[in-house]
Amino acid sequence: MKQLARIGSQETRDAIYASVQSLQGFPEVLQVKKLKNHEHSYRLRVGRYRVFFEAESEVRIIRIEEVKKRDDRTY
Repeated sequence: MKQLARIGSQETRDAIYASVQSLQGFPEVLQVKKLKNHEHSYRLRVGRYRVFFEAESEVRIIRIEEVKKRDDRTY
């Protein structure tokens, strides 16, 4: 929530929040990619931002780890 609060545009924050809410339907969510050789297992693409998360499919728990603007150091 702290990382989300630092994003300047309310419109962008709302889009990220709505996309994170859509993870309730994981793994049938668009814009999600399983990552290889990365500290987090999955990423959700929301415009120029990436939401990195871990998912436990047995219990359907999703932990949001980071929200970052995509740049040269994101991956």
